[in-house]
Amino acid sequence: MTIELDHVGIGEEPGAALPVVSAVAAPGRPGVIAVETEQAPVLASLVAGGRMQPETGRVLLDGHEDAGAIRKAFALVDTPGIAEPFPVMSVRRIVREELAFAEQRPSRQHVDTVLDELGLREYADTHVQRVPTDVRVRLLAELALLRDGVTGLVITSPERHGGAVEGWFAVVRDIARRGVTVVLVTSKAAAATVEHLLDTVEPLDTIQTTGTTQTEDPEDVARPDGDDPRLQSDTDHLPTEATA
Repeated sequence: MTIELDHVGIGEEPGAALPVVSAVAAPGRPGVIAVETEQAPVLASLVAGGRMQPETGRVLLDGHEDAGAIRKAFALVDTPGIAEPFPVMSVRRIVREELAFAEQRPSRQHVDTVLDELGLREYADTHVQRVPTDVRVRLLAELALLRDGVTGLVITSPERHGGAVEGWFAVVRDIARRGVTVVLVTSKAAAATVEHLLDTVEPLDTIQTTGTTQTEDPEDVARPDGDDPRLQSDTDHLPTEATA
């Protein structure tokens, strides 16, 4: 699944709400959108995720304009004011609520299982505003992938939480290596570092051919066998009304 933002923008220069940007993201290769100001990253994320129509340019999914398909396939991750957790929410509570949103039973046992699979049990009772940025990105991205049909992510401005770009981009890189299509919206300064780090992302066909699906740290995330990039899910589901 490849998504392309082809010269998309909102407003007119100078001072456009979203200056014209282009990016291509495919499984194994994150796409990077570099924008500044407080509003532009949110607008770029909404456009990339099929939630907003750009005034100029096109957003293509596998070569076709289909905003509905993009909305179903892509989750917004940590987008300010749209898809970010309250700062004082504990990691455990975030997992519980995301499991319910994904129509999976948010039992304490299942929450603990997810935390263990992510290697984040030590942060269970920590407010999300106090966890390292790489932990925050891993947590929110992995939980988004639990949702039915989600195979792509739009991750918004992880640099705003501090920490080294190399640290949180390693998480983005590892998720992309599993075949997830990732659009990263970030600042121009962080994007410059990311562009250099993109050389560390092996082409997905190389990974699949060699069988090198293991991340650099084998204890980072436990994964089920097969091609599904998501965490193991509980087989019991909540009624749809529970997440309405």
